[in-house]
Amino acid sequence: MAITIGMGAYVYEYQGDWARLPQGTSFQNPSAVAVDSSDRVYVFQRRGPPVMVFAQDGSFLAAWPRRDGELEDAHHIYIGPDDGVYLADRDAHQVLKYSTEGELLLALGNRYQAALQAPFNHPSDIAVAPSGDILVSDGYGNSCIHRFTAGGRYISSFGSPGSGPGQFRVPHSLRVAQDGRIFVCDRENNRVQVFDADGGFLDQWTDFKSPMGIHIDRDQTVYVTDQIPRLSILNLEGELLARGRTFENGHNVYSDSRGDLYAVDTANQRVQKFVKVENR
Repeated sequence: MAITIGMGAYVYEYQGDWARLPQGTSFQNPSAVAVDSSDRVYVFQRRGPPVMVFAQDGSFLAAWPRRDGELEDAHHIYIGPDDGVYLADRDAHQVLKYSTEGELLLALGNRYQAALQAPFNHPSDIAVAPSGDILVSDGYGNSCIHRFTAGGRYISSFGSPGSGPGQFRVPHSLRVAQDGRIFVCDRENNRVQVFDADGGFLDQWTDFKSPMGIHIDRDQTVYVTDQIPRLSILNLEGELLARGRTFENGHNVYSDSRGDLYAVDTANQRVQKFVKVENR
């Protein structure tokens, strides 16, 4: 079916049969999806193999890790500029970085050890800043954003519980723009907060209902999913470019090099692809 969420560049067609899973398998509570620089698509799920990898055309490529218990509770996934695959292992209180082949490269946080307003207490998402620093939204048990060096050394945190500027009630997802600004889905405060590169409050966008996932594409266009449910497309200043109801429970959204969109619908345990009409 064709799904129109705006004008011109923002018309998409739903590709319902996109993922070609191995015979006898299905998605098992998928939580998030991400795309690397070669347009390989990574699905992070809470049961079965934690990470399933697909080609852009939906062909199944791989599943990892193979060791039972290595990942506990899938939340969000992020692909860094170096194609590092960052995973928020929520209930294990860790953030893990893997290679595209499933080799563990870095672990942040003490496994199964929660911390109060310190790394981590059910972390939710990850992003890499232009400086190379790693930022983590934390998350369900805490109300702050943590910063680490690329090598994993803790630097600083900002945020506190509440509803004022710079405060959070479930910082659920985050991304960093090329200019260093930090965008955070403050889910229970029904807003996206915008910060400078040092964590100073700049702005808030309030036209959302429990925003769950945020993505910034190569053109610096911003995509936000919320619990209405709907997808909103904005520029970096918060100007709404397009909006539409596209999936029942879009936990996150990610784009590939063609501008096609991939979204996880957690309610229906599926990964959806929306192809830009100009790409057909």
